Amino acid sequence: MRVLYVHQYFNTPEDGGCIRSYHLARGLVAAGHEVTMITSHNGPSQSCDIEGIKVHYLQVPYANKFGFIRRIWAYLDFVRQSKRKVRQLDQSFDLAYVMTTPLTTGLIALHLKEVYNIPYYFEVGDLWPEAPIKMGAIKSGFLKQLLYRFEKKCYFEAQKVIALSPAIRNYIEASCPETNVYVVTNIADVKRFEPTHKLQHFNAEQPLHVGYLGTFGAANDLDNLIKVARACAAQHVPVKFTLMGSGGQYARIAKKSQSLANTTVLPFGNTAEVEKLMEQLDVCYVSFKNLEILNTGSPNKFFDGLAAGKLIITNFGGWIRNLIEKNQCGFYHDPTESEDFIRKIREFVDNPHLLHTYQKNARTLAENYYSKELQVQKLLNIMSNQKHMSVSDSEVYILTA
Repeated sequence: MRVLYVHQYFNTPEDGGCIRSYHLARGLVAAGHEVTMITSHNGPSQSCDIEGIKVHYLQVPYANKFGFIRRIWAYLDFVRQSKRKVRQLDQSFDLAYVMTTPLTTGLIALHLKEVYNIPYYFEVGDLWPEAPIKMGAIKSGFLKQLLYRFEKKCYFEAQKVIALSPAIRNYIEASCPETNVYVVTNIADVKRFEPTHKLQHFNAEQPLHVGYLGTFGAANDLDNLIKVARACAAQHVPVKFTLMGSGGQYARIAKKSQSLANTTVLPFGNTAEVEKLMEQLDVCYVSFKNLEILNTGSPNKFFDGLAAGKLIITNFGGWIRNLIEKNQCGFYHDPTESEDFIRKIREFVDNPHLLHTYQKNARTLAENYYSKELQVQKLLNIMSNQKHMSVSDSEVYILTA
């Protein structure tokens, strides 16, 4: 098939960040499909071949620190330039694979179907507009209703919807029951990591190492992680914290951490730098505000943590909390109660055998359910209308959540 893949924030391992679309596109190429990628970056527009993927970069400046209006402008500019690029390509495509966020890529999907009669798959990793509405970023009642109608139209017109989590699938099926929804989660690239599960004894000289790798944004609730670090320092709990990433709140979080000897904040790193830090960690911390709508997500660093065989800690509920608790590879703590974190982390500080077991369980979960090969194969099966893997998405959810 000739596949037009649309992802506004396509990254390679050298770029860093989420490289899901890179892995899926490469998987499609390896299976014999022709893949044309339309994406954006801050540099000049250009086209190139990346491991068999024909990539067209559009110049659409964007940064996590952008305010709401400037972000919307970047989203709409990408829509405008993408439509023009498709017209310039003057190619026939059998299928479009359109990835959110942002939801505005749905305008491209609808345009492709209406103007060029190209059926599309619509991938949903975050529930827009529900998430920004619940967080208070969108207040106009008229705009809310407009966005909800647009969201449902994107789902309804899609040949298939690809949800990144069972929770997202459930939401879409409830709001748009006539839609065909499938789950292809984010990827645990087990071949990138060689976990070293060795027993360690922790003390002030050799503390347990907790790492947060990801976005420093309003939705990530990193202020409470700094409070946890401060409480650990005050009570002499041998835990070291490292935060790596970028975002609108990076400078403020870095400043708040300066007085803490047990906390280091590092700038955004590419895939190699993330791997290097992950190797040093004992624990992968996944952080979001504990809002029900944010509990549906599928953060890629969570899957990196599983692949690397790390104890997983979350400060929010939902399917990921259920997953790690059922499979004994992590725990949830109340983000408003630092003592809850301290009580639970002490079990692993004082019992290296327990930490060792949870870390091995994390790696096993990654290998059995979330490896790159399994997720690519699921997508290929969906495209060829084959039955899913021997264990279906719903069965995995029952087994693991």
